[in-house]
Amino acid sequence: MRIIEDVKLDYKDVLITPKRSNLSSRSEVNLERIFTFRSGNSWKGVPIIAANMDGIGTLEMDLEFAKHNCMVALTKHYGEPELNSHFARRLDSSIYSLGTSGEDLKKFDEVYNIVGNRNMRVCIDVANGYTQAFVNFVRHFRDRYPYVVLMAGNVVTPEMTEELILAGVDIVKVGIGPGSVCTTRKKTGVGYPQLSAVIECADAAHGLKGHIIADGGCSVPGDVVKAFAAGADFVMLGGMLAGHKEGGASPLGGNKFYGMSSDTAMDLHNGGVANYRASEGKTVEIPYRGEVKLTMQDILGGLRSACTYVGASELKELSKRTTFVRVTQQLNNSLSAYEV
Repeated sequence: MRIIEDVKLDYKDVLITPKRSNLSSRSEVNLERIFTFRSGNSWKGVPIIAANMDGIGTLEMDLEFAKHNCMVALTKHYGEPELNSHFARRLDSSIYSLGTSGEDLKKFDEVYNIVGNRNMRVCIDVANGYTQAFVNFVRHFRDRYPYVVLMAGNVVTPEMTEELILAGVDIVKVGIGPGSVCTTRKKTGVGYPQLSAVIECADAAHGLKGHIIADGGCSVPGDVVKAFAAGADFVMLGGMLAGHKEGGASPLGGNKFYGMSSDTAMDLHNGGVANYRASEGKTVEIPYRGEVKLTMQDILGGLRSACTYVGASELKELSKRTTFVRVTQQLNNSLSAYEV
């Protein structure tokens, strides 16, 4: 047993200090980035990704996100006919998600054989990216598909970030337990403060010409800004996108948002929670939030504004222009009960 004595930080623990700027308008900020990956592929767009969760990573959400030049990691639970039809559109926003079972790989093989191309984006998604079996699966998948853009995770430490990149991953997913409907930290005591995880894993990835996704922990647009400022190449959002029309939410109510390791998800997709494990997610009722384009305007507008505060004319400059200051409080919530 050992204890890391250094202070590790979450998004709530810091603010970004403003700096002199030559920008006169938020409209001058360019949020698009061009990425070239270790696999040889490239992608241009605004690097925000909708998570592969029920009610978030939907086909309808993908169609809307394509309009914003963002990406959507589709849920694992669409059938082959739906995926074949959707990927045949060749949207530059779509990410195929899969787990590590033989059935997952078989389904992907069949979809890829019909609609696959060298630029296809794939996310291998597990809760615990530290097992040797996961690393072996990633390596096998990369050998089988050398040209796809490969995302995989989740991990929170530099060493494992490096191992996944060396196994063939282009973009490592970083985050264990920070999500709003994840209970991994509560059930297992395992995790890592998300801001520090992003800073440390981004440094490790960039040293190998790899990239990372900051996955989880963002509850307001300012958190998205802090993730990019900490060095994240992409930011993945779940709860901030819940409750929208494109995710299947209804204005009549009854809208549930749940973690993909929750009782609700396990009952729906796996016939219940296996007797050797515990649920590591919760289910919450959320209000209907209308069309997601308004939420995206809020998020992207916050990003542009933050860039003007530090003098970054492009999103890729934000981390270079950022100085974080530790705080004990960042919001004044005295009138929060009166918000409408």
